Amino acid sequence: MDNKNWVLITGSAHRLGREIALAFAKAGWNILCHYRTSKDSAQRTQQEVQAAGAACLLVEVDLAQGDAAERLMDQCVQLAGQPPQCIVNNASIFEPDDAPSATAEGLQRHFQVNTATPLLLANALYNRVRQGLDVAHGTHCVIHVLDQKVHNLNPDYFSYTVSKLALERSVALQAQALAPTVRVCGLSPGLLYLSGPQTQDNFDKASLVNLMQKPIDPADVAQGALFLAQNTSINGCTLRTDNGQHLIPLSRDVMWAIEEGAH
Repeated sequence: MDNKNWVLITGSAHRLGREIALAFAKAGWNILCHYRTSKDSAQRTQQEVQAAGAACLLVEVDLAQGDAAERLMDQCVQLAGQPPQCIVNNASIFEPDDAPSATAEGLQRHFQVNTATPLLLANALYNRVRQGLDVAHGTHCVIHVLDQKVHNLNPDYFSYTVSKLALERSVALQAQALAPTVRVCGLSPGLLYLSGPQTQDNFDKASLVNLMQKPIDPADVAQGALFLAQNTSINGCTLRTDNGQHLIPLSRDVMWAIEEGAH
């Protein structure tokens, strides 16, 4: 393999993960494209990354498994010949519930994929990097993709929100724990894509509910991830790439607020 930096992006077969992969590729990074079941989409991302002049290797792991972080890191090291310089923990599950309907199984599933595996992946990178010699402080980093919801609470998507709240609170804590070997940052986008039962009309209206009164460009969010990866002075903080959506409080998730005329 060549001597470019490698970035592992979980859930990079489509949507925001694909945008992040392309942003890093165009900036000269090689890509480790993780997916769970979307192999065809991952292969399309791979082709786009290669067209941008970067290498792209595919890694298939189910992040819901307890040993997913170690297995994923082992595969990345084997494929790239070294640990990645950056991990973008983008993959997550987003299933509708509220507090009264939340179940132990649902909470645990969200926590495993959205919280535990991202944190353990960061630890796995730290342990691999510590084994190396003469590694410059700050060159390795982990970016936990969050959600503007963690800064702007409403009770919808309860299990998802709880899992992302735990991850957001872990950014500073893990940055302290892994310093100076690995930097840890957060990235909080707002509404980017159609999700769940949302209609196109609902999305078109909901995407304007932010201070800029315009849709958030996923490419801008991807550039935020790239900025955090490349600026070695940033550690333990979260970048909010949401057009100021977190500053518009709603009593419900924006999807349902639009339906109910709450905004």
